[in-house]
Amino acid sequence: MPFVPTARGDVEVGDLGRTLMHEHVFAITAEVAHDYPDLSWTKDKADVIDRVVEKLIATKNSGIDTIVDLTAFGHGRAIWELQEVASRVELNIVVATGFYTNDYLSYFFDFRQPTDSGGKRVDIMTEMCVRDITVGIGGTGIRAGVIKCATDKQGVTSNIERILRAAAGAHRETGVPISTHTDAFAKSGLEQQRVFASEGVDLSRVIIGHSGDSTDLPYLRELMDRGSLIGCDRFGLYLPEHGLPGMDTRIDTIARLCELGYSDRIVLSHDATCFTDWFPAEGGMQLPTWVHTHIGSAVVPAMLDHGISQSDVDAMLIENPRRILENRGRY
Repeated sequence: MPFVPTARGDVEVGDLGRTLMHEHVFAITAEVAHDYPDLSWTKDKADVIDRVVEKLIATKNSGIDTIVDLTAFGHGRAIWELQEVASRVELNIVVATGFYTNDYLSYFFDFRQPTDSGGKRVDIMTEMCVRDITVGIGGTGIRAGVIKCATDKQGVTSNIERILRAAAGAHRETGVPISTHTDAFAKSGLEQQRVFASEGVDLSRVIIGHSGDSTDLPYLRELMDRGSLIGCDRFGLYLPEHGLPGMDTRIDTIARLCELGYSDRIVLSHDATCFTDWFPAEGGMQLPTWVHTHIGSAVVPAMLDHGISQSDVDAMLIENPRRILENRGRY
């Protein structure tokens, strides 16, 4: 049986169990953490690590076996700390490569533009992703099992298009699936699919993230009819005043899609973070439901009460993650 790389080593794809496909453990600002660690990790980093371990143990106890940590380069990946946490919890953590930005690229990438070599596009971004997948990240030996990229309100700018094409190149070279961040209200998943398809990507190996922010069934069905899975992956982030639906609305949208036969193309998650230094006080937005235990403890029972079948729930939490994470090889 094929294996999936995790922060604790390779795991047979059949042993992934219930899987949350879009989460974050740490989101750390690298230069702040390097030069002002007390402002990033706080003055008691060991206590931070302990509390993150407690949160992930609670996630496991809520019925979750695996999380996919989509914290890529530029989003705050802290691979050494993640390795320590992973060694202390009985939870599989699949880590990501890729690049996260709404548009900006540092001079490091701006002065290293892609080149053409014998008709093949060569980009250091692709090379970095491939290295993370085949060798490991940051000297830890932890290999990435998914490629992350993003499109937000700014749309597919020239920088974002470069990143999407770099992700496509790394995917084609390694077979590792792609998972994205989108602005569902701008329907940016369709533009992502356009770029990926132009690079020859099999769209069934792509998850269009944050699609669950939308209740637009024609848009969601179009994404899935083109072959991709959609991420209904912001459970707990309920901000109706900002257009982000509540739990009942999100579940109702999923139920309608399941009735239409799409349960084999939906994955679930929260997009929650255990610890970040992005906000002046830990936690930032204080949303008690935006935690990694919410789906296991509240969402799944509510789905069953709503009439979504156990087989459909299992498809979204077990079978679909297993299928997308199984590396089907380069092509």
